[in-house]
Amino acid sequence: MEIMKNRNFLLLFIGRILTNVGDSLYAVAAMWLVYDLGGSTLYTGIAGFLSILPRIIQILSGPMIDRVPLKGLLVNTQLIQAIMLLIVPISHYFGFLSVGLVLTITPILTTLNMWVYPAQMTALPRIVEKRQLTQGNSLFSLANQGIDVACNAISGVLIVVLGAVSLYLWNSAGFFIGALLFAQLKISHNQNKNSDNNEKKTSKKPIFRSKNMQASMKKYGADIKEGMRYMFATPLARIQIGIIVINAAGGATFTVMPAFADSLGGASVYGMLLMASACGSLLGALLTPYLKLERLPLGHLFIGAFILSGTAWGLSVFTPWTWLVVLVYGLAWFPGGVTNVIIISVIQKAIPQKRLGTVLAAANGISGIAMPLGSLIGGILGVVFTGATVIAACGATVLGVGLFWMIDSVTRSLPSPEEATEEWFSSYTGEVKIEKEVALHSAT
Repeated sequence: MEIMKNRNFLLLFIGRILTNVGDSLYAVAAMWLVYDLGGSTLYTGIAGFLSILPRIIQILSGPMIDRVPLKGLLVNTQLIQAIMLLIVPISHYFGFLSVGLVLTITPILTTLNMWVYPAQMTALPRIVEKRQLTQGNSLFSLANQGIDVACNAISGVLIVVLGAVSLYLWNSAGFFIGALLFAQLKISHNQNKNSDNNEKKTSKKPIFRSKNMQASMKKYGADIKEGMRYMFATPLARIQIGIIVINAAGGATFTVMPAFADSLGGASVYGMLLMASACGSLLGALLTPYLKLERLPLGHLFIGAFILSGTAWGLSVFTPWTWLVVLVYGLAWFPGGVTNVIIISVIQKAIPQKRLGTVLAAANGISGIAMPLGSLIGGILGVVFTGATVIAACGATVLGVGLFWMIDSVTRSLPSPEEATEEWFSSYTGEVKIEKEVALHSAT
């Protein structure tokens, strides 16, 4: 595979795999540990809700990601996470581990992750050619979803055999190794040759070392607004709003999943359900480059994907056998793996690189901000209703989003990913008009 001959991509890819191992094991261990220590879905709901602050921070992080050295950002966030994870096994050893301590550490670790993933996605187009972006994103999804499959497959067994606390220790080691790999990366600051000279000069300046601090803060705020404008000034806003609702349903589902799995058999079933969702997403991501979906209208892709997803999601809990519950629930995540690769590739090809970090951070932050709210709502509902009822309701919600897109003329009229070029984005954001005016002014 040609892309694997790129040393920088290989380092970034392997580093992503190792850090995703830490993230995946931590996500499973944290949710189960909170449920085990607290004994209620209310605590798992609070754990999910506490990640709302990191989601907001991710929206604010975009302009900084576009300015600071990406290698330093990747290395430092991995080191801090490695140290933070050690707090749990240390506190357990000395006998003062509590739900409150786990809930305190959780949003801090999530905050650090909010910087890592947009930084990795921003680095990708700087180290590979544009024609390799779809392949690179597919491999990144493989790293993400594939590791989820592997870790979730064994996480239930590891929790039973070793305990959730021990997983924190192994997670810490993974982050340390990831930091060592990221330290070897060579990433140019900006490869956008079409940027004007003034933009190149200002992009290399530190964010808050301007002589006029007020002007620097004003520019930072303007960059955040610009990222938001790129997301909501185009018809893609319809897709973005739907994804917000879907993520809220996902947050509620994962909150009640420990209780639902406990009713079916315990930690091992919990691991299998998480493995199924990750496996479904992985298969979707891996098959995307071979399905040639770039030629289909983007709206039609999302409509079909989430009508199928919502149907399988809601029906999974009504199947009579545990293995069938796991299978149908996993199939519900296949369409999401497809659409995730497609939409990220569209953004990376259509957005100017000088704004890519800002837009990616805004997109991830906005789409993910509903998940913590969904977690809190799911935790509360889980106290009143069974986990199966909450999961079925979440599936119905996802189905409703797909049906809304189906009757919405704006969503149906979205172009294919091949046609969603920078010119198409700029026709809605006004950037083409601005650039023409600048060129005309320069000529006169």
